[in-house]
Amino acid sequence: MRVYMDNCCLNRPFDDQSKMRIRLEAEAVLFIQEKIAAHEIELAWSYIVDYENSFNPFDEKQSAINDLKPFVTIDTDETDSILKNAVVIQKSGLKAFDALHVACAMETGCDYFITTDDTILKKLSGFAKIKVISPIEFIRILEEK
Repeated sequence: MRVYMDNCCLNRPFDDQSKMRIRLEAEAVLFIQEKIAAHEIELAWSYIVDYENSFNPFDEKQSAINDLKPFVTIDTDETDSILKNAVVIQKSGLKAFDALHVACAMETGCDYFITTDDTILKKLSGFAKIKVISPIEFIRILEEK
């Protein structure tokens, strides 16, 4: 099983944990990362993850996300296919970077695109090309197997 986690998902453990939803999502992200480190789940990565993470103003957060790179199964650079798919995905109402993340997940053959972004979750609910879910939903799927 291969997953792609966008930057808002990767950053969730560093968000303010005073709200229960954020705390639960953070725990789910950390659990998924444990499964990735144990080689039970494959992690896909992209140039967009690197690009957005390079603008993270907090060195420790940036470093913690980069610490996942040794566990990456597949990493993609920009391709014509990604750009074309992103243009189509963007028509569903997503921002350019969000559409690029989804297109990268598709390009790398992911089964799941995991995000904490409500707009992406709403706009791509039922998206046929890849299953777009929250980290909590993904944990439910793991526990059903």
